[in-house]
Amino acid sequence: MCGRFTLYSSPVVLAREFELGALPLLFPRYNIAPTQPVAMVRISAESGAREWALARWGLVPSWADDVKIGQRMINARSETVAEKPSFRAAFRRRRCLIPVDGYYEWQVSPTDGKRPFYIRRFDQRPLAIAGLWESWQSPDGTPLETCTLLTTAANDRLRPIHDRMPVFLDEPSRQLWLDPETPAPALLQRMQAANDDLFETIEVSKRVNNPRHEAPDCIEPLETRHPLETHERPAASPPSE
Repeated sequence: MCGRFTLYSSPVVLAREFELGALPLLFPRYNIAPTQPVAMVRISAESGAREWALARWGLVPSWADDVKIGQRMINARSETVAEKPSFRAAFRRRRCLIPVDGYYEWQVSPTDGKRPFYIRRFDQRPLAIAGLWESWQSPDGTPLETCTLLTTAANDRLRPIHDRMPVFLDEPSRQLWLDPETPAPALLQRMQAANDDLFETIEVSKRVNNPRHEAPDCIEPLETRHPLETHERPAASPPSE
């Protein structure tokens, strides 16, 4: 799954990485949590170009009676997203990219409880998570846009931490994902685990457990590393969310 992530790349880097016509407005985030506003890239209904927008993390279907349902819908399983009533309409018509610099996952350890790890690209380029967005209207008529992140079975490198991971899209897959004319079979083929060699895993402080703690030290390596269950970059080939 994915329950926390970061986004701190500069607007210039993000505009180039996501092919945006204008620099996005944002400030660095180091501990983004569910129900908070998150950035997304989608196709503008007016211009047909990519646009930068904000949505509340936790998808609320248009038919929902209560916004609280979104707290249970921060992630959508790629294996069932096309059929599940909560997600299938958005999957057909409202797909987006969620830009991240990395995400957090917690490994359950028999000796240390839940150990937080920060997962990012080795080259530290931003990543694009496959997402869905929805437009919901409250009983008083107030509109709200929400989103969810897609997950898949973890690759060999990340599986020791968690059996699920986000669906990351490479550059060729991003345009297919955003294009409303892309047929479902082509989309489903893209929702696979990313290559093992793409990621590094960094054990970090349990300060990140507190969603109110929002600072660069969230991604700093833990000073005292335990030999048990650590995940260092392999010297040759990677080991077998």
